Amino acid sequence: MKTKKKGNNWTAYYDPDTRRYFAEIMYTSREGREQYDYEITKEIYDRLGTFSDDVENERLIKTGNMSYSFENTMYGTLGPERTVWNEEANEAMQEAIRKEEKKG
Repeated sequence: MKTKKKGNNWTAYYDPDTRRYFAEIMYTSREGREQYDYEITKEIYDRLGTFSDDVENERLIKTGNMSYSFENTMYGTLGPERTVWNEEANEAMQEAIRKEEKKG
């Protein structure tokens, strides 16, 4: 099974060691950056990339459980600058990303 899928504004990861799935949506522009991380299901992961429009992939990711958000723009923050909703899931996702980058 692939351990990484990627679109324009999203990246999804599968960690075979823990059998967990994660995804992040990130928007970056001159105005600032927004990042949203989710723990997703295998079903969501399997469907990612099957849509012709990345907006549909992002909508699907957003049905997962949010574990982290970061919103900071030149117009001020849209909410808390950094919010961790699920510390354990956030740390597990960061570990999955590190493993993927080591492979690459």
